[in-house]
Amino acid sequence: MTSALLIAAGKESAPVTDWAARIGWVVGLALFVALVYWLMREGWKWRGTLQSDLPELPGAPESPGEAKLTMTGRYHGSTTAGQWLDRIVAHGLGTRSRVELTLTDAGLDVVRPGAADFFIPAGALREALLGKGIAGKVLSEGGLLVVTWAHGDKLIDSGFRSDHAAEHTEWVKAINSMIKNNQTEGAER
Repeated sequence: MTSALLIAAGKESAPVTDWAARIGWVVGLALFVALVYWLMREGWKWRGTLQSDLPELPGAPESPGEAKLTMTGRYHGSTTAGQWLDRIVAHGLGTRSRVELTLTDAGLDVVRPGAADFFIPAGALREALLGKGIAGKVLSEGGLLVVTWAHGDKLIDSGFRSDHAAEHTEWVKAINSMIKNNQTEGAER
């Protein structure tokens, strides 16, 4: 009998859940997440304000000519040339989206469903190369088509990834050839 009393005395009831403390922690965590989100949004808007000196993006001409190359894929963003972490957010250049690229004699037409389209005139193109990262997106070597172009007094790198990565090399050759031809024609004038 004494062993039964000892066993009964050793049993304790389960601790009661303190719902007020749990709800307080959940509400506190939700407020913290909301604060972090708000700060990130304000930082994005502040970056856009700092880059407000960037001129409006050019639109595509009425008749850009026949397409030399077309590509569908992803637009990963634009940065200050050579500084792959300095994202440009002004005029929607920081918005990642699907993209349809068309290269013509007039330049590079960038059509972005759900985001602002823009056009890079042939005379503004400076270089195309295969890269591996831009503004928070890192891929395997050669997984990104990076196009350097001049806009106002600023050089910009824009990163694109084709749905078929094998197309990148062809795009680099075509854009660099176009730049070289434009420089040769400009020197002859």
